[in-house]
Formats: sequence, C-alpha cells, structure tokens
Amino acid sequence: MPIKLYNPTTPAQRGMTTQDFDTITTKKPLRGLIKIKKGPVARNNQGRITTRHRGGGARRYYRLLNYRLETGTTAIVEQIEYDPNRSARIARIKDHSGKYHYILAPKGIEVGARISAEEEASIEVGNRLPLKNIPTGTVIHAIELQPGKGAQIARTAGAGAQLIAKEEKYAQVRLPSGEVRMISIEATASIGSVGNEQHQNIKVGKAGRKRHMGFRPSVRGVVMAAADHPHGGGDGGKHRMARPPTTPWGQKTLGYKTRSRKASTKFIVRSRHQAKRRQG
Repeated sequence: MPIKLYNPTTPAQRGMTTQDFDTITTKKPLRGLIKIKKGPVARNNQGRITTRHRGGGARRYYRLLNYRLETGTTAIVEQIEYDPNRSARIARIKDHSGKYHYILAPKGIEVGARISAEEEASIEVGNRLPLKNIPTGTVIHAIELQPGKGAQIARTAGAGAQLIAKEEKYAQVRLPSGEVRMISIEATASIGSVGNEQHQNIKVGKAGRKRHMGFRPSVRGVVMAAADHPHGGGDGGKHRMARPPTTPWGQKTLGYKTRSRKASTKFIVRSRHQAKRRQG
C-alpha cells in the first residue's frame, strides 16, 4: 500500500505523510456491528488515571470484530473498511447464513474473495484453520493462544508470524518480535499477514494530528521541579539526570525488567531478546 505525500505548503506539512485510502471500498461502518465508545479515557473503574497523556481526540465508534469464526463458516468479502481504533484494515464479510461479521483484512484480500473457517480449509489468504493442518513455513496471523478463546497474537498492521515446527501437542511459532513460542496445535490461525503494512512508515508531522488521535502532551521529567519528578531540579540550564531513569513515582524504567512472566514462561522457546542478540 503506497504512502501519500503532502506538498510542503507549511512547515508542518514538510515531510508529513498519510495512508492511501484507495483500497477502502466504503465510507460508513455497518450499524449492527458498532457500539459507542463511552467513559473516561485511560482511567480505571475508580476514575484514576492508569495511562498518562491520553484523552480527547476525535469521536469514533468501536467496530465489533469476530476473532473466532465458527468452524464450518464460509463467507464472501463484501467491503474493506477503515477502522479508527486499530492500525489494520477490517473486512466486512457475509457468511452462508446471511450474517455479517468484521474480521482483520489480510494482505492481498479483495472484495468478492471467498474465505472459510474449516478443519481442512485450503491454504489460501484469509482462510482460518487449526495449526495442526497448516504446513510448516506458512505465514499466519490472528493466532489463538488457547483453543477457542479467539485470536490474540499478530493482529496489528503488517504483522505476520511463521509456523516453524510441530511436535506432538504443540507447534512452534516465530512471532513478529522474533520470539519463538509453543502454542497448542488445536489453536486456530488465519493464513497470510495482516494488511496495511505501510502503517509504520507514516510521519505524523504535527502536534494537532496527534491530538486528534487522543494523545495529550507529555512533559520530560528533567525540565520539572524536584518536587514534581525525581529527574527534576538543578541550578538552571540544561543538566543530566542525577539518578537512573525512573518514573515519577521512583520505579526504574530503562534497563530494568518490569514485565511479569509467570504462567506463560514455560511456552517460550526463545525470547525476543535472545533473537535480537542472534541478529546482532
């Protein structure tokens, strides 16, 4: 998918790019597959901010995607749509019973294409089937971690994992991060990679465009007063931090592992960090 350039009529538009929406075939979502996004942004059920620097932005409806098509479903792709809530495009499909669904639009899918979710579905883009029936080396997306729970892995624009091996009850899948993980061979996945792969190359260009996306300004800790942030303070002028990088509440950030890996560690064959060291 090509990137659209802007003429440099203003300093902000110099170098700014956007997506080419030529592949989108309709302007409005299906009324029965949307819901209103309500509630305060980035806050928990107590109203406290849990993710900072979020809020505002353009109003948008949430599209209800089906991440676990029932086995035996055959459908026709009717529209390719824009979804403001995710980086990927979505496809509106109509199944054999006349019911509509939204799914992630794989790379190369077009209006009129036929897709199926079956145990022995053919290895074609968009089809969904268990890992045990997918040949090794195949690029897949929208992968289940637990059979029947629905897709959880490789759902963002351009994402594609690779099935590299199958051993008894588990398959080894190389994720987009480079991590190799064991997943049950009964779990399902869709063939191909997610479309809109050029999303990562978009240059936002100006602050106002970021505000429309729902991002609020962020202030660096080193320019704050000492009372407001551990990095703050000093006798005027630019200065370096007087301590290792930390959050406003004192928790270490860079070079300090914060990710909780409890129940899932045993299924990781090679971590993403080990993969990066191999590449280096």
